[in-house]
Amino acid sequence: MWTDPQRQALFETWFQGLLTPHQLDPGSLRLASADASFRRYLRVDTHAPHQEASLIIMDAPPERENCKPFVQVAQLMAQAGLKVPDVLAWDEAHGFMLLTDLGAHTLMQVINPQDPPPLGRYLEAVDVLVQWQLASREGVLPVYDAPTLLREMELFPHWYIGEHRQVTLDIAQRKTLDDAFAKIVANNLAWPSVYVHRDFMPRNLMVSVKDASAGSHRLGVLDFQDAMYGPITYDIASLMRDAFLSWDEDFCLDVTIRYWEKARKAGLPVGDDFGEFYRAVEWMGLQRHLKVAGVFARLTLRDGKPRYLADTPRFIDYIRATCSRYMELKPLLRLVERVEGIPVPTAYAFGRT
Repeated sequence: MWTDPQRQALFETWFQGLLTPHQLDPGSLRLASADASFRRYLRVDTHAPHQEASLIIMDAPPERENCKPFVQVAQLMAQAGLKVPDVLAWDEAHGFMLLTDLGAHTLMQVINPQDPPPLGRYLEAVDVLVQWQLASREGVLPVYDAPTLLREMELFPHWYIGEHRQVTLDIAQRKTLDDAFAKIVANNLAWPSVYVHRDFMPRNLMVSVKDASAGSHRLGVLDFQDAMYGPITYDIASLMRDAFLSWDEDFCLDVTIRYWEKARKAGLPVGDDFGEFYRAVEWMGLQRHLKVAGVFARLTLRDGKPRYLADTPRFIDYIRATCSRYMELKPLLRLVERVEGIPVPTAYAFGRT
């Protein structure tokens, strides 16, 4: 479970101090999960009254991960009425945290991609998203601004095109990217800002959460530490254009319409024209897909996590589908197709002989 003896010793000292106050069973400690960052999660059983049967330990080396945003956003989400882990103990100096356990099953894990899309589950996610966005306040979270959006998209030419595909862009191709990136950012920032989770998708939503007061089940929310204040289009794009799961266009459109209707009724700034909103969601999704394709290439090539690169074809498909719908994005579409080795259609002029 440990590869660093020094960190293991630090953990064991901290862990021993938790056994009695939280009635932990030390023999039950096991790996729960790891994610794309340098964080990992352990699960341990507890016999404490008024507590779930297990708790979660976050192991986040402080030289790699900053836990302060996690604590801040967890508080914001809890204040908004969302179900998130409670922080029970925190060794800030060494990056260890004891959390309540939201369960063992993500929404991703209970969805069978071979079955019809689970509309009810997605509408639960929409309700959570609207609730989160309604709590938004300016000046609380970092702003998702133009430099940040551009910096994220630069991961695509660096890690995906350059490092993964081993393609060197010429001056004209680089200009094509720069022009497309400028248009994408302008479109994204034309919409009002709210709290943005930034990875609001089934993999980060928990289904086995009991709301004792209401006697019903609610979705829990995880992996929110990178939340920012940015375009309202972002999280619905993240939900319906998932990093690990794809649905057909009709279903994505249906859920997005239902989100727009609920958000509009709640007074969120989604506009009065769904067509305009859906276009904005597609352009926001494009920014995310360019970023994530680069991130997944980096995770493989730099961080030794090859399983992520297997999902990059999904993002190339997302990118091509969006670019094919808008004339302003056709140059980017042709560039991506050349990088992928996809034959580019040639236009012919026919005349009389």
